[in-house]
Amino acid sequence: MKILLVGSGGREHALAWAIAKSPNCTKLYCAPGNAGIANDAELVDIGAEDVEALVGFAKENKIDFVVVGPEAPLVAGLVDALEKENIPAFGPKANAAILEGSKGFMKDLCAKCDIPTARYKRFNNLEKATEFIHELGAPIVIKADGLAAGKGVIIAETVDEAIEATKEMLSGSAFGLAGSEIVIEEFMDGEELSYFAISDGENFIPFTSAQDHKRAFDGDEGPNTGGMGAYSPAHFMSDDLEQKIIETIIKPTVKGMEAEGCPFAGVLYAGLMIVDGVPKLIEYNVRFGDPECQPMLMRLKSDIVELLYASATKSFNELAPLEWDQDATLCVVMAANGYPGSYEKGTPIKGTDELNSLADVKLFHAGTLTDNSGALINTGGRVLNIVGKASTIEGAQAKAYEGVSKIDWPDGFCRSDIGWRAVKADKEKAA
Repeated sequence: MKILLVGSGGREHALAWAIAKSPNCTKLYCAPGNAGIANDAELVDIGAEDVEALVGFAKENKIDFVVVGPEAPLVAGLVDALEKENIPAFGPKANAAILEGSKGFMKDLCAKCDIPTARYKRFNNLEKATEFIHELGAPIVIKADGLAAGKGVIIAETVDEAIEATKEMLSGSAFGLAGSEIVIEEFMDGEELSYFAISDGENFIPFTSAQDHKRAFDGDEGPNTGGMGAYSPAHFMSDDLEQKIIETIIKPTVKGMEAEGCPFAGVLYAGLMIVDGVPKLIEYNVRFGDPECQPMLMRLKSDIVELLYASATKSFNELAPLEWDQDATLCVVMAANGYPGSYEKGTPIKGTDELNSLADVKLFHAGTLTDNSGALINTGGRVLNIVGKASTIEGAQAKAYEGVSKIDWPDGFCRSDIGWRAVKADKEKAA
């Protein structure tokens, strides 16, 4: 098949790498891509949200299958537009992508379908929101309803901080239109887990788990980011916990979306909090996580194209069971100094050749391009993803940081403790 991949981040580089390995892929294009993706695909100078131009390219180049990486084109209706031209695409239609496009819709679905989640209310009025904040107390979670590039969530430690965050969101100064309506919910104390399943609108296939690290700095300190690292599988995932997640969260979601008249086809990414052994839904994303996708795809032995195409064409019955490498994988994100706040673009990055020569280490590019002289520079906040693979999480962590040590980029930083919970738990088990 001739395949078009849409997106330009680390997730898309991991997808491009996995798709390019498939015998089902004869030609891979990526729009717009990045410097790393250029090694696996032919780059196309079309923005990920330019629905009309993407559909035009797919028609003109007789594309057989489109894989949509990020959430914004899904919410904008790219899959719908491709379907009108009879071009199969992986990802939900716009009416199902609302599961991520509106946090309020997602919480209301939880209420209708008895999916365990935090107590919540929706607001567009500051006075009423303030009353609810006083009722719940702190810590408390304030969320912009719409898409905010993974940053629209404030965990307020005090009531005053929560009221200030609410004011900023509702005024439009924090997240623009994404915050014109907000969700306020109780704070859940537990351990976070990312769980993934692939659906075709009626059925689903369990994928795997990961654990993300959202805070910018070591020890889970600092502001929330789009993700500073992840590892897979999550250290406390068990068959029993997976069954609870499937029965109480994934299955009712797939059935509920179908009942709502917006069947969900694509990847269901459930952000979960495990509270005293009980999984509770924090939020849904409608695409692979970034950076969770990178370590997960390093573990996947099955053909990714077969899986994604089966989701798009309702042909799960033709798939063999998914095969996974038993090794653990861990991804460290290198970001530009200042991220998630303001940062400099166009700073030079060296050392990638040395990194690429290491065994069991893989570099995925995120915000990169090559300048006119052929030098690698950053174009975004999260820039490089270094994934290590080993029989244990601690081993995978050591491999990933060995890769990081090869990168010469004074204008970048990373956390030094990705996977710390898993490493700590393993040491406690061994003691």
